[in-house]
Amino acid sequence: MNRIILFGAPGAGKGTEAGILKKECGIPQISTGDIFRKNISEGTDLGRKAKAYMEKGELVPDELTTNLVVDRLAQDDAKSGYILDGFPRTIAQAKSLSKILAELGEQIDHVIYLYCENELLMKRLTSRRVCLECGKVYNTITMPSKQEGICDACGGEVVQRPDDNEETAERRLLVYEKETMPLLEYYRQEGLLREVDGAGTAEEVHVRVEPVLAG
Repeated sequence: MNRIILFGAPGAGKGTEAGILKKECGIPQISTGDIFRKNISEGTDLGRKAKAYMEKGELVPDELTTNLVVDRLAQDDAKSGYILDGFPRTIAQAKSLSKILAELGEQIDHVIYLYCENELLMKRLTSRRVCLECGKVYNTITMPSKQEGICDACGGEVVQRPDDNEETAERRLLVYEKETMPLLEYYRQEGLLREVDGAGTAEEVHVRVEPVLAG
């Protein structure tokens, strides 16, 4: 069973690696960011609440986030495993997740921590672009779309998200440092933490992740 948490700072490459694992393992990638953005685009109440936090580079509150993830894990496609991308982000979320899984007789199998230097994180964050239609992620430096501003996959508009400008990116990293870094020690004590260098291309990072899952 592959119940995987991908952990790391904004820009560390969690979403990219999750997409690769999704194809290889045949399990869903559960990204709170994607779920929030879907709700934002649909104008739901949750979307409006999440948008106010995301645009300021702040974390969406634990209760709101955890309830959303729990509902998602209950869906049929997550029964044989899943990849949690961007959740949990706080000790409170991690403990809530552990408790809920225990009640279901389940547990997380792997916590993969992708680590990068702050300079690289800032470079990646401010050069990231996203398709408004299908959500495909690009990077103007390492993985640009073939035609600037146009998605290779669906032809949709590719833009820089409001939370990917330099000022907001700096705030996101500060929030991460304060709120999320304590999870390193939490999962290390649980015996689940596996640290993987997140620098380099997507292919290079994945080569480092593979033996972790096999071990």
